[in-house]
Amino acid sequence: MTAKIIDGRKISEFYRAEYKLRVDRLIELGLRPGLAVIIVGDDAASQVYVRNKAKACESIGMHSEVHALSAATTQSELLVWVDKLNLNPDIHGILVQLPLPMHIDDRAIIEAIHPAKDVDGFHYANMGALVIDESPFPPCTPYGVMKMLEYEGVGIEGKYAVVVGRSNIVGKPQAMLLLKAGATVTVCHSKTKNLAGFTRDADILVAAVGRANMITGSMVKPGAVVIDVGINRLPDGKLTGDVDFASVSEVASLITPVPGGVGPMTITMLLGNTLRAAERLAGLVETASETLFA
Repeated sequence: MTAKIIDGRKISEFYRAEYKLRVDRLIELGLRPGLAVIIVGDDAASQVYVRNKAKACESIGMHSEVHALSAATTQSELLVWVDKLNLNPDIHGILVQLPLPMHIDDRAIIEAIHPAKDVDGFHYANMGALVIDESPFPPCTPYGVMKMLEYEGVGIEGKYAVVVGRSNIVGKPQAMLLLKAGATVTVCHSKTKNLAGFTRDADILVAAVGRANMITGSMVKPGAVVIDVGINRLPDGKLTGDVDFASVSEVASLITPVPGGVGPMTITMLLGNTLRAAERLAGLVETASETLFA
């Protein structure tokens, strides 16, 4: 068996085309969805991510703002910036690029973002809403995984899913979204004993632990769907995921590559969450739960 590759770039383009139509509809109503990104310091990788997010917004007609602040910016000064954007009617989504400098408390900044503009989905209010299936803004990476599975026609209800990784950004929300879709879910992590005993039973396996090539072919059930969320840079500079692509692709039925798999979907879901925030403001969305997978 040779796995079919799930093309994140292709799927991303599909959803962006849909989002553009929805953006055009809002513009006709006099409302242009707007995303503001704050970046503090000069981390090279973060700068690339921010530029990509701005370009993605503009590609579907959304308004985009990037506020680049000095690494010397204090927490109080950053909170003032967040508050200004909370009050700005032209901004529907606010994203503070992580990581922040060590002298700034990430959680304090995230909690300062109004929940209705928290398009990353990390505010306590939105994380709590996710647990009871009512979050309007699922965290972008796990949300992107769900949309990929949907696009590929992967049935989730009744399946056994294993998530390797327990982070607040991917692992935990991924488990919640799979539960909502009807899967039976086990969350494993780097301290799990006999990890392969769990992964070999998984119909759907999501690897998000941040350890290069941790999941090998011998750890995967024949015919499983394998989603690799990990991004690791090897000593030679190449990027690789948490999954040993060569061996696992000989066992799985579907697999995401790194790069070109989940990555493009993360930014696309950020666009989708910002668009939904604007639609909620326009009264086009009645409840959060009705549009979780819209």
